[in-house]
Amino acid sequence: MATLRAPPPAAADGGIEENAMAILDTAGIKDARDLHDDRAAFLETVRSACLVADNPSPPSWRMYNAVFQILQDCSSLELTLASFHLLMELGKQYPRAYLTDSDSGKTLVVVNESWSPFQLRSDVACGEIGGNTRHMDHLFDPSRFSSLVEDMVETANDTDANNGIEHIKNMVMLQYLVSTLESDFVPRHIAYKESSDWVIFRESLLHMLLVSRKVAFKSLVKNCISLLLNQHCQEVENVISSEENSAKSVPDLDSSLAVVSFEFERKALASVQKLFIMVMNLDLIRKEADTMGLTSRADGCRNPILDLILDELTYNISYLSPFLQTFVECKWKLEIILQYFSKYCGKPAVRTRRSDNSHHDLTLENVLSLFSTAATTKAIVKKMSSEVVQLLLANAYQVCLCIEGEFSKDSGTTKKIGGTLLQISESFVSAFQNLRKTNLNIEILPFEKEALFIAVAMTSVLRNEQK
Repeated sequence: MATLRAPPPAAADGGIEENAMAILDTAGIKDARDLHDDRAAFLETVRSACLVADNPSPPSWRMYNAVFQILQDCSSLELTLASFHLLMELGKQYPRAYLTDSDSGKTLVVVNESWSPFQLRSDVACGEIGGNTRHMDHLFDPSRFSSLVEDMVETANDTDANNGIEHIKNMVMLQYLVSTLESDFVPRHIAYKESSDWVIFRESLLHMLLVSRKVAFKSLVKNCISLLLNQHCQEVENVISSEENSAKSVPDLDSSLAVVSFEFERKALASVQKLFIMVMNLDLIRKEADTMGLTSRADGCRNPILDLILDELTYNISYLSPFLQTFVECKWKLEIILQYFSKYCGKPAVRTRRSDNSHHDLTLENVLSLFSTAATTKAIVKKMSSEVVQLLLANAYQVCLCIEGEFSKDSGTTKKIGGTLLQISESFVSAFQNLRKTNLNIEILPFEKEALFIAVAMTSVLRNEQK
């Protein structure tokens, strides 16, 4: 949830900026140790002036830019983490987009001239960046963002390099860039819910990034899926080898880097999921805008991310289980499962522009009804395989349990479930009974067996409560 903020104060005064930048101006004539110390001193100066001073002021464009260049150019873990944390704190203290209270509700305020790690427009005036455009070479345009994710996939597959400082820097960079996209996206999402103004998202960093012709969106999504699957495999391997690792009493430099690398891999995984969720929400908003006739050809055209994810999961069945275990956001996890079923069990009517066929949307209750008899169950198993059906149903039931346990339930997700927990539990048990009828020797794996056990128990408890 975005925080309401007052307008940010003026940028750091010239004296503070000049004193801070002077630390770096002489760096070129010093050796590596002195350069490291100068950069560390510069970061501390920026922190002191812009975050912890009695009357802090936001850093200038040049100061922000210098911190970001340190993150990219440094060769030490200390400076990598220091510059990253400083950028994250500055982003929270001086947001580019925020909400303010007004008579009509919450109003979105966007500081377009503020510094950003992204260069998404070709018409930025020199005055907006505090100098010559050559200072923008290190910023991330859409092509470079795609290359970052691609490099991370290649490094993750290279066991000799995936604990190195460059790998850690890439993961930290992805986390920072996604955080920047999120801090711009969230207040816009809140403002959009009140105004339904598509322009709010047309000008968002995320939309401008994805509609660029420099982004091969399908490749970007495939690489993000690869990162999720690689992380899942590494977590499994770490669990298996945890006892062996615990026998090592004195960690060396390589093992210390491995620990830090694993921690940032987990955070990079969370960043990929955040990116996916933001794009899914953007696609949903774009569909609403299309329906109302608010979009144009100038908004660009690309395939919805859900379609690309489903293509990967249906053509690479081995991806399905690790992806569903890794992708934990309930609303969109359920949507992925429902759309997976719709590819094999008949799709709802196609929704056209300016039409509303929402009553045709598939729900989990609808899906479970397809397994109400042995004959219909057998027909679906022929198309999807028993293993895939079990996996999808068990993950969908897991989502139902998570939603039921939430204090504040999402109405949209509840609508997608389509029934009470008792109804879903009964239908889930019935579906597995019919799966057994199609194959008496069917193997039920531990995850699915646990879900079935819980469904039987929940059915008994909920029935007793109704008596």
